Amino acid sequence: MKRRVLAIIAPPVAVCRYGCAGCCAAPIGVFWIAGVVSLIYAFFGGPAELESFSAGTFALGAILWVIATVWAELTINGIDADDKCDSTASTLCRVVKPKIDDNDPLDEIKKFQ
Repeated sequence: MKRRVLAIIAPPVAVCRYGCAGCCAAPIGVFWIAGVVSLIYAFFGGPAELESFSAGTFALGAILWVIATVWAELTINGIDADDKCDSTASTLCRVVKPKIDDNDPLDEIKKFQ
């Protein structure tokens, strides 16, 4: 429950805490910060410089925040699924686990020295 609430309030923090920071924390953070800035900017008239509240800018901010939240939830759930790595092969497990016949890249570099 804490994970879901944190993903709604601060998606990049949730990904860093419950997922891995290198996965998607930076792009999720960009969407989230853009959403927050857009929400705040809506109260100052938005890009149209309205005298009152800008509903379009507020909607844009809400959409960006929802995208960041959904992306964070998907990332965290994907990390949870990949940690199990049982019979259902996940994409992360296929990328991270080397095959038996894979060469060590450092050995390849040492050959050329």
